[in-house]
Amino acid sequence: MSSDRDPVIIAARRTPIATRGRGLAGRSVGDLGGAVIREALADAQALTCSPVDVADVLLGNCMGPGGNPGRIAALAAGLGPEVPGGTVDRQCGSALAAVVDAVAAIRAGDERVRVAGGVESPSTAPVRITDGVPYDRAPFTPPGFPDPDMTRAAEDLAAHDGIPRSRQDAHAARSHARARAALAAGRFDAELVPFAGLRHDDAIGGAEPLLPRLPALFPGGTVTAGTSTRIGDGAAVVVVAPAGTAPGLAVRTAAVVGCDPALPGIGAAPGIHSALRAAGATVADVEAFEIVEAFAAQSIAVLDRIGVDEDDPRVCADGGALALGHPWGASGAVALVRLFARLVRADRPAGTLGVAAASVGGGLGIAAVVEVVR
Repeated sequence: MSSDRDPVIIAARRTPIATRGRGLAGRSVGDLGGAVIREALADAQALTCSPVDVADVLLGNCMGPGGNPGRIAALAAGLGPEVPGGTVDRQCGSALAAVVDAVAAIRAGDERVRVAGGVESPSTAPVRITDGVPYDRAPFTPPGFPDPDMTRAAEDLAAHDGIPRSRQDAHAARSHARARAALAAGRFDAELVPFAGLRHDDAIGGAEPLLPRLPALFPGGTVTAGTSTRIGDGAAVVVVAPAGTAPGLAVRTAAVVGCDPALPGIGAAPGIHSALRAAGATVADVEAFEIVEAFAAQSIAVLDRIGVDEDDPRVCADGGALALGHPWGASGAVALVRLFARLVRADRPAGTLGVAAASVGGGLGIAAVVEVVR
């Protein structure tokens, strides 16, 4: 089904995700990004049995520290000074957008390998100040447009869609249970780059026993700390190569869309629909979905809109961000790393389809359709 021009993800790695302020708190974006770049390129070189000529490194990042983390991580990885680097900011869709940009460059004719993904270190991000007052984030929209905080937006979406707390708690519990099972079975091992003494994602299972007892975050609301993802430090990258280089995941299509900034959590749904239409495929054709779980309410709203049951085993089969954590600018690449594990490392047959997607603050959605090639 894939075109003979579709670039292919031939390697995919990530660090464990550490809750902000914990196991990776002292590690910079350069440290995190450099570590996964080195390992992903080592995998690619072992696969192709030849040195990998890297044309560029593109990393998503949301919260700084600035200074072009893509370039910093490329140098930290030991790539020569002749290898450039760039940084992409589409908030929670940044890493997936960086991969889409890398794919577009190869498809346009520059048939050199690119490294793409994302890195985030909320623990080391600088405090931002305007008019002498610290603030948590920059505006997502200009004056006159809705600009809710993401937690407020999740609460508003739950109310808009009539998603009760019981569904949200069940969704979060399912994510943790799947992640615990995957951790115990070793299904994360091959994708992880142990770093700074951390060998696995540190949030798995933590909130699960507390879910029924946690208070709502807003008076009369339904969203709780347990149905909101943990903000995390981490990095994830993929190696993108021209078609025919090696087996992997061909990137068939991708879409970036806009939606109502008052309800940004729904953005992944139109993104998925658009990417699947471009691929000539339907939701029923997809074997594996990895949709960034920023909030249980947001995840449920997206699944409802694409017509997939929230307990469908195709969706985040080994748990999603509610269990693993959410390193904002890296999470889209974490989704691709997970698809690589579920489809390529698990030896699914050629032609098997996967979808990675994220909803984005400010009212955006991004999605990519990938296909196993052997």
